[in-house]
Amino acid sequence: MRRLTVALTLLATLAGGSYAGSRALSAERDTPGAGRGTNILVVGIDSRAGLSAAEKRRLHVGGEGCNCTDVMMLVHLSENGRRASIVSIPRDSYVQYADPAAPPGAPPAAPLPARFGKINGAFKAGSGPLSVRTVEKATGLHIHHYLETDFTGFEQTVNNLGGATVCTDKPLKDDGSGLDITAGVHHTDGNGALRYARARHINRPGDLGRVRRQQRLVNDLLARLTAEGALSGPVSTAKTARTLLKSVRTDAHTGLDDLIRIGRALGRLRPERTEFATVPIRLFDHRVPGVGSTLVWDEARSAALWEALAADRPVTGDTRIQPVPETPAAVDPAKIKVRVDDATLAAALGRNGFAVTDTSPSAPPVRPAGPPVISYAPGREEEAATLAAALPGARLQEVPHHDTALDVAVGTQPVPVKTVTFDRNTAEGAPVTADTLRCPGTPKPPGPTTAAGAPRP
Repeated sequence: MRRLTVALTLLATLAGGSYAGSRALSAERDTPGAGRGTNILVVGIDSRAGLSAAEKRRLHVGGEGCNCTDVMMLVHLSENGRRASIVSIPRDSYVQYADPAAPPGAPPAAPLPARFGKINGAFKAGSGPLSVRTVEKATGLHIHHYLETDFTGFEQTVNNLGGATVCTDKPLKDDGSGLDITAGVHHTDGNGALRYARARHINRPGDLGRVRRQQRLVNDLLARLTAEGALSGPVSTAKTARTLLKSVRTDAHTGLDDLIRIGRALGRLRPERTEFATVPIRLFDHRVPGVGSTLVWDEARSAALWEALAADRPVTGDTRIQPVPETPAAVDPAKIKVRVDDATLAAALGRNGFAVTDTSPSAPPVRPAGPPVISYAPGREEEAATLAAALPGARLQEVPHHDTALDVAVGTQPVPVKTVTFDRNTAEGAPVTADTLRCPGTPKPPGPTTAAGAPRP
């Protein structure tokens, strides 16, 4: 039970908003193909209702909320209880809404005209019930349980658990969320963790980077609590459950016995048995009149993701969900400015998608011995690595006070050019297991490798 309440409460509290009043799901809901295992939809609502001016300042959540879901995660627990797959569904996903449920006992209504919008707007149109039905419609999966929380619930949860570990390989600053941290690993309170989880306007901007930070935050907090022995013992379990459940609301289908069964399965999982993934995206800025900028799922890859969950299979390592290119690129070549002192190489890199300037007229009369040299400014390591992947054998040279472009000086050795493939889904949100997602230096939680018993819906 304790492992369950920690995991699900943390997942639920990774978003914003105030939930005014209890909105239990209707027991009358469409049931897509049941599949195998147990599916839990966890959301956080973006609403400022009920927050005082002082609370808004403390939480750095000024402005008007949209009364929509700001974070949405689908947690799949395998039928044998030996694996958990946590899939983030980006808030701006463009989907068709489900029809509202008819009141119990009412005759079937005629189908309504199809309505499309961002998946986070389903909550505004029909609260939790429509959010669940829309996710079921979009994924083909049946949702067995639903949890929902708010800004203050997240802050209180992290504080009650002794804070959280966050990490970054570069400084992060976002005026929108109030995040301002240096590179490295940090221990923070609930307010700082909230800012870390909500930041969108940083490098790289948008939902995928934010989703990955949310996944890392949940993962590292669970790992720390497990390593400290905070996830065992009936007395401490009951105390933690009473504390955490104050910040989460459940639907009418979720009772204490359900939570206990699910919790027993979660409590036996090791990090390599917990997966984090994000729905693969095909279009990252699909403009829709009256809706705005949306995300369009990659049809084939997202279908493979939902099929894997329905069949109770792992999502990591499935190349239908996450193809493995021969030469992956960490940065989009089109966003890398390159100056090349050889016309032939400049043309080849241009065909590879790099933003190339041909500087061959100013090339040295005598080429230096050896392979080409890539010169770059500090902080542009990922861009340099992407360019080096296209030029096997090239040497990297960091140059203080270098400008934003990368320079390639060709030497006497032949210069092969490989085609690099940039996939934003791979670069920012590829499926990973919890043991590879931990912040550096955080403890690996102990635990058994087998599960006795399995949760049932």
